[in-house]
Amino acid sequence: MDQAEGLRNIVKKQNQRPVGSARIIAVTSGKGGVGKSNTSINLALQFSRMGKKVIILDADFGLANIEVMFGVIPRHNLSDLMNSDKSLKDIIVEGPEGVGFISGGSGIAKMTNLDNEQVRRLVYKLSELEQYADIIIVDTGAGIGNNVLEFVCSCPEVILVTTPEPTSITDAYALLKALNRYPGFDREATTINVLCNRVNSGSEGINLFEKLNMVVGKFLSMELHFLGCIPMDYSITKAVMKQQPVTMMYPNCSSTKAYASVAASLIHMDQANAEQKPQETQNSISRFFTNLLRNRKTEHHTN
Repeated sequence: MDQAEGLRNIVKKQNQRPVGSARIIAVTSGKGGVGKSNTSINLALQFSRMGKKVIILDADFGLANIEVMFGVIPRHNLSDLMNSDKSLKDIIVEGPEGVGFISGGSGIAKMTNLDNEQVRRLVYKLSELEQYADIIIVDTGAGIGNNVLEFVCSCPEVILVTTPEPTSITDAYALLKALNRYPGFDREATTINVLCNRVNSGSEGINLFEKLNMVVGKFLSMELHFLGCIPMDYSITKAVMKQQPVTMMYPNCSSTKAYASVAASLIHMDQANAEQKPQETQNSISRFFTNLLRNRKTEHHTN
């Protein structure tokens, strides 16, 4: 074993989280087309480069943005975990640079109809994700539909992607307003980070956040956190046209550097939280899916 490999092994050991503490982050947006799935993919790649094991759960029903950008076609999805003898490992597709990917398919949509024993077995199987990932990114749909709200409510950390476009800001506020009224939402247990995408400057991004934060604080009494900015960068457009993540296709462009900075900030936040609450296990994957199933059943019975 050479010195470089030895160093990599040391870093890998340092980055391993205790069982039951995989970090779960939902990436969402008030409207489509603001760069939500791009954010999920490029942050996942940056986390992977920092030595983290990452899996993306594609919960954007009807759209296949993640698999298109990764250039992979999943043979199995969450339904196969529920309805066949497939194991969790069977439904995880390996994407670029070791980032894992799970297609939700129609599996999550069927969770409301499961009986208690099926729920128990499903959560038990999904809890094995702790063995495969340090960070699980949930790429939700866009908008304020129940599927989106269920995932956002179930995650302890949320990244809300918005742009300076007036409609994007309005829709981001609408999402937060709907979330604030949703029965399963616990504002005390949820951290909402705002990522300002396609900004012309850092000051534009800060102004965007402050505008949204002021209105949300006044009318919803919710606390938002400024995560950072991704600049307007034609490299992203070119990468999307080539069906490639920008951080792979253009490793030195401004947006790639911005994604690296945002990923580093999230890692720093996680380390700071771990020091403050070393015994906290709010991020466990079994807790996440238990919350998700509870929220789905609550909404189902409400309707």
